Amino acid sequence: PLRGGDGPQEVIPIAFYRTLLSRLFGDEPEKETQEAQEETPQQQDPGPPPPAPRELTLSQDHPVCQLWSIHAFTAKRLPQPRLCLTDPPDLPLDEQEAEKELARLQSAVTDSAGRRLALLDSGRASDLDAQVVVFISAGGMAAWLLVYPPAGQGAEVSREMLDRALKESKVSWGVDEALLESLPQDPERYFHLFLCAWGKRAVQGVDGRVVDLFPRVLERSITVDENNRVDYTTLNFFQNVTQGDVICKLIPPTEGVEGRTVTDQPIPARDGKKATLPKGRHTEISEDGMSLLASSSGHVEFSGRAFQVKPLLDIPANVDFSTGDINFLGDVCIHGDICSGFTVRAIGNITVGGVVEACTVEAGGDLVVSGGVQGDNQAVIRAQRNIFAKFIENSCVYVKDSLHADCLINCDVYCDGEVEVRSGRMTVIGGTLRAARSVSAGTVGSRAECRTEVFLGGQPCADFECHILHQEIGQLEKDLEKTERQPDSPAKLSSMSKMRMQLMINRKKLAQLDKERELAAGEQEEAEKPPLRLACSTVYPGTVLGINGVTHQFDRRYSPCTADLAGGEIRLQ
Repeated sequence: PLRGGDGPQEVIPIAFYRTLLSRLFGDEPEKETQEAQEETPQQQDPGPPPPAPRELTLSQDHPVCQLWSIHAFTAKRLPQPRLCLTDPPDLPLDEQEAEKELARLQSAVTDSAGRRLALLDSGRASDLDAQVVVFISAGGMAAWLLVYPPAGQGAEVSREMLDRALKESKVSWGVDEALLESLPQDPERYFHLFLCAWGKRAVQGVDGRVVDLFPRVLERSITVDENNRVDYTTLNFFQNVTQGDVICKLIPPTEGVEGRTVTDQPIPARDGKKATLPKGRHTEISEDGMSLLASSSGHVEFSGRAFQVKPLLDIPANVDFSTGDINFLGDVCIHGDICSGFTVRAIGNITVGGVVEACTVEAGGDLVVSGGVQGDNQAVIRAQRNIFAKFIENSCVYVKDSLHADCLINCDVYCDGEVEVRSGRMTVIGGTLRAARSVSAGTVGSRAECRTEVFLGGQPCADFECHILHQEIGQLEKDLEKTERQPDSPAKLSSMSKMRMQLMINRKKLAQLDKERELAAGEQEEAEKPPLRLACSTVYPGTVLGINGVTHQFDRRYSPCTADLAGGEIRLQ
């Protein structure tokens, strides 16, 4: 039934008219009737649309629905109430915010509709103008309006009413003027929620940052090719720079952009923080203050909190009589060999492109020997970090971190980390290996049962240094005692003064080493202890393995072999 008139009127289906016309003008009634039957179900009332995800659901006895029922009885066409929170442009509401705003909206419309309904029910006002209700979000970033229709001879909604309502609600920024112009003529202007204004979110400034043109951490990874070989010439730990080269650049911060609420209240924005160029030794800041430049040529390195350019000694040929011994406060790059009888010491890294012969090499950082070491039982190799070598033969090796090589032959090795012999020949033959953590190799020992010793645990480098200092102190004490028995002379006094000074220095070194060993031992007890393990593909008879004082001598070949300590005994797998 349709509302309006004196009473209900029946709706005549459109199929009846089509059938009548087809009979009068000769159309095909069966076809028209069939089409009408197909169209009739589509014209049925589908019922109320499902609520939108952010639509306020109203019960039948809600004041808004009661108001709508009163006005719908007299109005010709009045859409049903639909209160949906429309997201402002570029200011979407998340689900939690939407739930809170819906709760506030329900409270607001219940209050406004209840007061208007009370006026109509009391009969005190038979004629009411249209009413505009403005709803502002909690953060003041959006405003919606809802219009109730007039009652009796009241005035319809107009632009003036809308402006007055917004002014009373102090909504003056980001107003949708197009909506205010078109809303009075909109057929669905009543009982609908319209987004009428939205604010501007504050844009926080972006912090400045530093763009590095040189990596702060050099990856020291070993790549094994398909033939199980390592090209040690590619292990270049130097980043060469020349004077004036740019090391890093500064990206300036951006200023924050102030936001605005719909009530024209400012929303403060934070400016980005300025970044600082990590300036270290032998670097300078450019005139515009946006770049860090190298003030001298050398090797750039990030140490601690700053970039620094360390001096780099580049030797294009061999270390021989043409160069002499080298003692350099920086990094050393040798393109040739280090010949027998010479000494190379550097506080930084040492890279050797050729072979190290029977000489002494001490690196304060990493040591890379692309050709290998042929020590002739006279070479002494030291590194405070890692050693990478093609091979090492007949040498004494001290390394604080890890040792990586293709093979070790008749070497005396002291390593406070791990020994890795897993590329190239992968063999360890003869000599003694002392490693604090583990030894991993392809083959340990030989078919000829050459005696090869592997000891795991402790602090090999520190223990050996303490042993050497004890020997030196004992020898100095004996020499001092002999010198004291000699007749007095200026030479005796000078010699005794030198020996006493050296004795004092060695004792201080020994005390410092003992303290460092105690600290390291305490840290190892607190931290998770790494496994002490020998892992190899083949171990031959003649090999002696010791783990924390427990020893085992292999009397037959094991292939493969993994050995560790369990229950006070060495366990072989």
